[in-house]
Amino acid sequence: MKILVTGAKGFVGRNLCAELKNRNYEKIKQNQVPDEIFEYDRQSSPADLVKWCQECNFVYHLAGVNRPKDQSEFKEGNVDFTSQVLDLLKKYNNKAPVLLSSSIHAAKQGQPYGDTKRESEELLFNYEESTGVKVYVFRLANLFGKWCRPNYNSVVATFCYNAARGLPLTINDPAAEVPFVYIDDVVKYFIAALTDDLVKGEDNFYRVEPIYPVTIGRLAELLESFVTSRKTLALPNFADEFEKKLYSTYLSYLEPNNFSYDLTMHSDQRGSFTEFLRTPDRGQVSVNVAKPGIVKGNHWHHTKNEKFLVVSGQAVIRFRKIDEEEIFEYYVDGSKLQVVDIPVGYTHNIENIGDTDLVTVMWVNEPFDPSQPDTYFLPV
Repeated sequence: MKILVTGAKGFVGRNLCAELKNRNYEKIKQNQVPDEIFEYDRQSSPADLVKWCQECNFVYHLAGVNRPKDQSEFKEGNVDFTSQVLDLLKKYNNKAPVLLSSSIHAAKQGQPYGDTKRESEELLFNYEESTGVKVYVFRLANLFGKWCRPNYNSVVATFCYNAARGLPLTINDPAAEVPFVYIDDVVKYFIAALTDDLVKGEDNFYRVEPIYPVTIGRLAELLESFVTSRKTLALPNFADEFEKKLYSTYLSYLEPNNFSYDLTMHSDQRGSFTEFLRTPDRGQVSVNVAKPGIVKGNHWHHTKNEKFLVVSGQAVIRFRKIDEEEIFEYYVDGSKLQVVDIPVGYTHNIENIGDTDLVTVMWVNEPFDPSQPDTYFLPV
């Protein structure tokens, strides 16, 4: 398979080519013949386009203009270039299927961008009718994801860029609702076209799902919560697909010198205790460091439950049911990772029995609330 991608260095093209190359890597590992990817962009020569239109077996036509310096560029970049690609395919009798990346703005009349995208769509449909070649015309909602250019044509890219740099988010109408689609979902659909594993709508267009209708106010609120999460340690709600994908997108806009952040270490002569992550419904993760010979704990809980994982050092974890005398011991070692559950109703402690610092990752089913600690001192 020889695949031509126009607009290969753009937002969609860059993501698509990256995934096509990933799949080529998997083919190489399995001793299969990889696809050949022709990446056409502004730096490519006209001769490249001619050659690749002769040889390709599939065309992803992603190149287009949406923010020109001059209005005439809309027609040149969207309509004329589409016509040029189709004419070359016709000239060399190349029956390769063609996928066009269009926009929901094509449904709107009287806007240069939408009008020229609609003209491009019509070129594809006429081409299919006259040649019998399979075409895929995608009307895409507003895209978001990594590598999208900020301060251009994507509110998500601009907001993510600004939020990651402490810049203000300009909102004209917080109640305005925008339909969004995620770039990885777009790529998944586009790659499915290689095997014709797609179903088009009754209106002859293909669409990417899911579509996330989100208000601008909600978008800003989420991004602001991502910024403050380094202090609150609160993870986003990953059960919400849009929030999960938006958080991944936001992280991609961090400046390289701002990937790390400090945690608050509560230290004393015994060691330290540092909270790492917290969620409203999946609990809290902390890191506990104990010096040699130190015992921590000696308390029990009614409902709060924990998991201990020693990742470095040696320890013994002791348990005693609060109204009984028998003590149970678990010896754990960082050289063999083993999770120990801390059931309710048992007073428990952990002792560093090694000669180095003991490092334990601790998970508890609910974030600590000082007004309701559910923690009661009682020696094991």
